[in-house]
Amino acid sequence: MKFPGVLYGRKAGLIRASTTLILAAALSACASKANNDTYSLSSSPAIEGPSSTSKQILIPEPTALKALDSDQVVIRLSGSEIQYLAKSQWSDRLPKMVQAKLVQAFENTGKIGGVGKPGEGLAIDYQVITEIRSFEISTEGADTAVVEIFAKILNDRNGTVGAQRAFRASVPVRGTGAAAFVEGLDGAFAQVAGEIVRWTLKAI
Repeated sequence: MKFPGVLYGRKAGLIRASTTLILAAALSACASKANNDTYSLSSSPAIEGPSSTSKQILIPEPTALKALDSDQVVIRLSGSEIQYLAKSQWSDRLPKMVQAKLVQAFENTGKIGGVGKPGEGLAIDYQVITEIRSFEISTEGADTAVVEIFAKILNDRNGTVGAQRAFRASVPVRGTGAAAFVEGLDGAFAQVAGEIVRWTLKAI
């Protein structure tokens, strides 16, 4: 007698085999991802500038093209050709990391009344809206870490843009390998973040 819900013979064997292959593939994918070296951006040092302790600012997540809107480290081979650094990744999506570090950089100054991200319930005076235009290792000539972020200061009270500017830094890569590339990008970002904070403190 055969009972409902029970598989017999060759069909059951095929299902077991298929399940085994699916599980093996999933485990293999997890193992490959776990082998990637994971990097973050270091926190920015305290930055000097005029005090604006009566002002509160909002830092939305930066916008970026799809190539930069991921957890992959970008290597630019030429003006139009890019690839991702093998076996390496950021600890989060790049725009989310940049947002968190910009918030931290403003907080470290001790010169802002309040700084936060959308959804945190702050009564906002200004928004610092950013776009990541470059965050890559350029291999044209000597290896160079290039970071460019465009920023504009939006008056949240009347919706007008008070100032806008592109910030760019290039740092020579010292050494070889993923760790050297990330160190260069970290240094270039620290310069750009510092300039954005100083500029904002003066502008508001």
